[in-house]
Amino acid sequence: MNIKSTSSHKNQEPESGFLYIVATPIGNLNDLSYRALNILKNVTLIACEDTRQTKKLMSKFDFTNNLTSFNKYNSFNKIPKIIKDLKDMKSIALVSDAGMPSICDPGEELIKVSRLNSINVICIPGPCAALTALVSSGLPSSKFIFEGFLPKKKSEREKLLLEISKNDKTTILYESPHRLKKLLNELKDYCGGERAIEVSRELTKKFEEHVGNNIQEVITYFEGKEVLGEITIVINGINKTNQKSKFAKLELKKELNELITAGLSLSEASKYLAKKNNLTKSVIYNMY
Repeated sequence: MNIKSTSSHKNQEPESGFLYIVATPIGNLNDLSYRALNILKNVTLIACEDTRQTKKLMSKFDFTNNLTSFNKYNSFNKIPKIIKDLKDMKSIALVSDAGMPSICDPGEELIKVSRLNSINVICIPGPCAALTALVSSGLPSSKFIFEGFLPKKKSEREKLLLEISKNDKTTILYESPHRLKKLLNELKDYCGGERAIEVSRELTKKFEEHVGNNIQEVITYFEGKEVLGEITIVINGINKTNQKSKFAKLELKKELNELITAGLSLSEASKYLAKKNNLTKSVIYNMY
């Protein structure tokens, strides 16, 4: 087990040979923390998903630094060079276009390889669209599952949608604006139109919007509208107690109909099932 203490470095940041995972704003540039700004100003190099996005931050806060692109298209080739720079005691900051790096981007692999090479990795916390949408939704937030973008392959997508429909924990998804309506209709097919949901759009920006209540109402809201901006979706989990109760009632009703079809009267069948399931006769009788 490799255990390192980094607490002594906090007043000297950025430290040589450290990889800093820096969260950047998801919309409102004023959400950049002082600590994050200090790191970005003073590291040897900033590895960024899109240099154009990082230059907007640099322009806003009036600083310059060395940039290198690091994204899903070039990360495989860039990782060895970044690791070499870190071993040569250069300090490097990793940023994504918005939010926390490594969530739905190739930063995850760079962090893994850095740790395998005994390089110190420090996260500078900050904005995250998934958590911002979750805590804004009012849906249960103590336990949740983050799925990111659903897979495009039909079989994999259907499998995950089925899992979401059966999960009792809150689920968080990302989606692009032009695919939102398709996803909402898929969620309705798997979860039902009454499932509680909230769609968050343009988080922290001027036109931030939260559309919620249930899936059917959200579908109706977006009908005929052009959807713009980055989308985060929060879906309530099922109530397993209610699901079990509903399933039990369906089974009882099925058994009642089978007994009547077999020749018992409604009264006789209700009396039999009531005794068998420790219920009153009237509860069974009213199911018919």
